[in-house]
Amino acid sequence: MKGGVVSVCGDIEAIRAVIAAAAAKRVVLANGCFDPLHVGHARYLADAAGHGDFLVVAVNDDTGTRRIKGEGRPVVPARDRAALVAALACVDAVLLFGDDTVERLLRGIRPAVHAKGTDYTAETVPEREIARELGIETVIAGDPKTHASREVVARVRAVSRNGPPGPAGE
Repeated sequence: MKGGVVSVCGDIEAIRAVIAAAAAKRVVLANGCFDPLHVGHARYLADAAGHGDFLVVAVNDDTGTRRIKGEGRPVVPARDRAALVAALACVDAVLLFGDDTVERLLRGIRPAVHAKGTDYTAETVPEREIARELGIETVIAGDPKTHASREVVARVRAVSRNGPPGPAGE
C-alpha cells in the first residue's frame, strides 16, 4: 500500500473523503474485474499509479463481473478481489461498483486521469466522451495484453480436473 490509506467501499463520498484526507493533488482512477488478479493487472495498476499521486481502483462487483465475464464468474468474490487489489503497493483506495461503466465515478470523484488497460485504445474507451467533457485525461496503461484472466481460470480448472502439468508445463 503506497500511501497507507485504503478504503474498500462502494460509497463515492467516502472515497472523496479519503482523497481529501490524503491531500492528493493528481488522482488517477483505474477499474476492472480483477478476477482473478494476475501479473498483467499488477503492471496495469503500477503504470496507472505513475500518472498521478493517488490511485483509486474501482473493482466490479460480483453482478457486474458476471455480466462482463459470463456464467461461472467471478471465481473470486468481489470483497476478496478488492482486498487483493488494495494490498498492492501502488494502490491508495479501492471501491466496489456495480455499473457497466465508470461514468458515475468519473463525475463523482473527478480524477485528473482515467486509466484503462491495453485491451483498449484511446478511441475504444467507453467513458472517453464523458472524460473529455469533464476535462479528465484518459491514458492507456500497462504492458501489452499478453495476460488474460480467462486463461488463468481455464488453467486452474484444467489442473483441478487433470492434476498439475509435468515439468514441461512449468
